[in-house]
Order: sequence, then C-alpha cells, then structure tokens
Amino acid sequence: MLLEETKLFNKQYKETIKEALDVLGKKNLALIMQGVSFPSLKDENTGFGTYNSQGAKELFNYITGIFNAVQLGPCGKTKMSDSSPYTGTVFSKNPLFINLKELTTSKWDKILSQKTLDKIIQNNPNKGTNKAAYVYAIENLEIASNEFYNNFKKSTNKPLKKAFDNFVKENGFWLEKDSLYEALSIENKSDYWPQWENELDKTLFAAKDKSAAEKRIKEITKKYKDVIEKYKLEQFIVQEQSAQTLKYAQKLGIKLIADRQVAFSDRDNWAYQSLFLEGWCLGCPPDYFSEDGQAWGFSVVNPEKLFNKDGSLGEAGILLKKLYTKMFKENPGGVRIDHTVGLIDPWVYKKGSLPKIEEGAGRLYSSPNHPELKKYSIAKEENINKTPIEGKFVTADDEKWIDNLSDEQVGLYGRMIEKIVIASAKDAGLDKNAIIAEDLGTLTYPVVRVMEKYGLQGMKLVQFVVPQEEIHPYRCKNITPNSWTMVGTHDNEPIRMWASKLVNTQEANPYIKNLIEDLCSEFGNKDEIWHKMYTDEKFFAFMKLVECFASKSQNIQIFFTDFFGINEVYNTPGTSGDPNWTLRLNDNFIELYKDKLKSEEALNLPLAMIYALKARGWDFYKNHQELLEKLEKLVNEK
Repeated sequence: MLLEETKLFNKQYKETIKEALDVLGKKNLALIMQGVSFPSLKDENTGFGTYNSQGAKELFNYITGIFNAVQLGPCGKTKMSDSSPYTGTVFSKNPLFINLKELTTSKWDKILSQKTLDKIIQNNPNKGTNKAAYVYAIENLEIASNEFYNNFKKSTNKPLKKAFDNFVKENGFWLEKDSLYEALSIENKSDYWPQWENELDKTLFAAKDKSAAEKRIKEITKKYKDVIEKYKLEQFIVQEQSAQTLKYAQKLGIKLIADRQVAFSDRDNWAYQSLFLEGWCLGCPPDYFSEDGQAWGFSVVNPEKLFNKDGSLGEAGILLKKLYTKMFKENPGGVRIDHTVGLIDPWVYKKGSLPKIEEGAGRLYSSPNHPELKKYSIAKEENINKTPIEGKFVTADDEKWIDNLSDEQVGLYGRMIEKIVIASAKDAGLDKNAIIAEDLGTLTYPVVRVMEKYGLQGMKLVQFVVPQEEIHPYRCKNITPNSWTMVGTHDNEPIRMWASKLVNTQEANPYIKNLIEDLCSEFGNKDEIWHKMYTDEKFFAFMKLVECFASKSQNIQIFFTDFFGINEVYNTPGTSGDPNWTLRLNDNFIELYKDKLKSEEALNLPLAMIYALKARGWDFYKNHQELLEKLEKLVNEK
C-alpha cells in the first residue's frame, strides 16, 4: 500500500489534531505497540508480529502526523516455554523479529526461498486472526534459519559478509557468551542451564578451574560451530533490520522508544552469574493487590559488584553501562526503564521464600536492622521512622518507613541512575529526557527523592487512581507536566473492559465525581454527562482517555487496544499461557479503526481534543474558538 494511502485521514485532519495537542501542551503522543503485536501485510503473516515487517511500516505510515512516537516492548530473545518479553535476553534480540520476507529479496542475496516462506505463511494456524502462534513461529523460524544460514555461507556477497564480520567483532563481549549458550543447550538437551547434566557447563564463566573452563569452551565452539555461527547470523540480521526500521520511522517523524526490562534471562543469569547476589531474588512487597507480595524470582545484582569503594563502576556496573549505552545508541527516541524502583530501592527476598518481612524480605538499601542486608543499607537507624505493628515493620501502603535522608545518601541511592542510566544516555548524545522511568507501585522516600533530584519523567496511570483521595497523583488535576500519562500499560485491561465492570454500580460514582469536577466543571449539562458515564461504558472509557489529554502532562501514551477499540487483554499479571503476549493488531487495521470509530469503540481524537480543551476552563475555551470549530467539523465529517 502506498504511503499516501495509509496516512491517518487527510492533511487538514492531522494539522488540526497537531494544533490541538500543541495548545494542550503535549510534546509527545506515543502508541504502545509491543513487537509481537504489529500487524502483517495481507498474505505475509508468518504467525508472529515484528516491528521490522512491511505491516509495521504500514502502521507507521498510518499514524504519522498524529503520533510522534511508538513505545516498543523488550526485544530480547525469549524461550519456547515462556513468551513473556519481560524475561527475554538483555543483549540478544529476539530472532522472531526477523522480517523473513525481506530475506527472499536481492537485498539479502535471496538467502531464503519464497517457497519456504510461502509454506510458513500458508500453514500459520492463526492465519486470519489477531493472535500470534508463538510455538509455531519458533519451530518454523528454525526451519527458515537453517536454510538462510546455509545459503549465507555459500553467498559471494562481499559487502554483506563484511558487515556480518564487523557486527560479530563489535558485539563480541556479549555475542560470544549468548551464542555459546545456544550450543550448550543442545549439548545438554535443555535451554534451562540449572538442569544441565555437565556441572562444568553450568559455571563456565564463573568456574574455579579456569583452565578446564577454557578447554571446554574451545571444545564446544568447535563441535557446534554451525550452531554458534547461525545464532550470530540471526542476531546480525535482526540488528540490521532494526536499524533500517529506525531510519524509516525517523523519516516519518516517529521516535521508537525501547523498553529495558528489570529481569535477566536464563541466558544472562548463566553468563554473568558471578555478578548476582547469591540466594536473593527481586520482587515486590505485600500490597493492596497481593497480600503475599510478588515473587518474581529475578536475579539481584550484587551491590559490591556494581560500584567499587571509590565510587567507580565495578564489574557489574561496567556491564550494565555497556547494556544501557547500547540501548540508547540503538534507540535515540528514548528508553523506558521497567521498575525504576528496583534500581533505586529494590525489594529483595530469600530464594524459596515469600517476599514478606516475616520471611526475611526487605529493601536492599534501606534495611539497617536486617541481619543480612544491613551491610548494603544506605539508610541508617536515624533515618527510620519506626512504626511497629505486632513487632513487625509495616509493609503494604505504609511501607514508607524512611522519612529523612541527607543529600549524600540520596546521591548513593541514585548512583545507578546517575552513573549508569543517565551517563549512558549522555554517551549516546541524549539527555535525561530520553528516560521514561516506570515508577509504578510503592514509591518509597528514597525513590521519591532520587526522582526529584534527577528530574526523571515518571508515569501516571489514570486507571489506577484512588478516587477518594483528593490529592492522588493519578487524578487529572494532580498530574504533573514532567510525566508520561496513560490509562494503562501492557498489564492492564483495555479501558473499556475496566469501565464495563463499573457502569451501573455505586463503585463508579467516585470516579465519575472526579471526572465531572476535573473535566466538566463549567459544562451546563453535568447531570446529563454524569448519567451517560454511569450507564454507558464506551463514554465512561472515553472520558478516562480525555483525562490524559486534559491533564498538564506533556507526554501521553496510548496502548494500541485502547486506540483501535480492541476489547481484549494483552497480558494478565500472575497468569501464564497462550492468552498472554499473543494479542496482535489485525492485519486489516485500517478498516478495523474505521469500523470501531463508527461504533464509538475506537478513540475519536477530534472529539477527545474538544473535551480536553473545554476542560481547561471558559477563558481557555473562548481563546481557541477557531480551533474548536475545526475540531467540531472533523467530528461531524467522520
């Protein structure tokens, strides 16, 4: 499809929406679109979405001029048994994001046959649906990669071979370990290293007998040369295609924002196991949603390996600096830092236990009285406001038991932010505004102080507002300009599904009361609007989206389900299996949006702009009559 045919509506539409966003003080409007969810072109659906596909380019064409950014999910390699991108590798990209169609062209020396590609497309079990076929995609990628690897070896394309050699050389510090893991998984008949039969293989890069480890590495490298080289080729291809996708998006004025997950994959844990704190895991404390806390099982970086005594980067700090620098250089549009709290004031618990205080859990840097964690504690006893309940410190909503810190202590809490994250952004020619700090969950005093010290852009989820709290930070009137605001993330229900559970119930009243006060204070028909929100889930959901635009937040993100009106869940936290991480945007998404707009399920942007402008007050409304008239004309035309 031609670029002109897929742009969102017409020039006037785009210019009017852009004008409204500017008037409302919005610098960024981003569509949240994780890799697997991208659509395919007709008859090119291999069973898995990718931001490198022609379908992705069609989506970029469609949204350009309205959205100026796309928030991607983590792009690391995932396991057959776990499709969550948040447990993928931190350096290697997911080869499922390879655009196989492109490999059939002369650009890639036709290293994949059209016949093989056609077979994969034709046999896709989820063809014609909006769901990925995860296992099918992995199995058929293996078939395709065997073919394109063998053809690449035979290729006489010197520029392509030279580019591959340069890639391997430049990325050797992580690529050698990641590709070796692939070979060892075959050798030990499992891609989960704790189950490997060979004990030496489990600790090759943390072995006491260095000589034996080196000998074993040489042995495996020789035995599985093709496996290792194929892995490297896959990484080269997906890296090259990703770089081209970035250029394409930038040409359209769209920034691509990366997502740095807090977890490390099995592959990373094996490669860098000497850098992690033995016997401890990262999680979340008990709270309103989980009385036992959240036992993520993620590795915890050893504080003594992060920084040396003189404050310089230790072995782990150097590794993370390389990781973040790589991410910012590859993603100049910015990086979303998942669970920023875990970088500043992480909650850790003993492996095999629940993440509860009575079972030994605590804040890694805020537990001066903990028998095992006190040596890492930045906070001292004098910083603690002791609030014992039945002999235990309070967790859940009252977990903020530090209430004062010196500037020096705040600097120590913020070391990873300053010396690794911000420093990496600077190395890539960016500043702190390239960082989106996912600061959801319990914000302890140290986290708040560090966020303030470095002026980090946090996140505000209006779906999670506590409506009874007048000063709740997720309420429209309280949202600060220096933030990213959205109705929900990849872990939330679509806003209409949320609204459907509240309409026609008393539970909806406090939410509606807030929306009336913050958005409709000068409307003459407030009773009518109240009734419509109370009884109409579509309108209730619409007003929650308006709340984002009406707020003072300069940056807005919209999950693709909420924009296109897809009333399906992408991921349900605490559950596993095929329903999660498989939802995609329909291949016929242009027709889908038009249909959903007519049924008032998709986001009507001109109408949302009108409500957001009116929410700013009568004087503001009077000063922008011409803009409002243009917006009303667009609403009437659609």
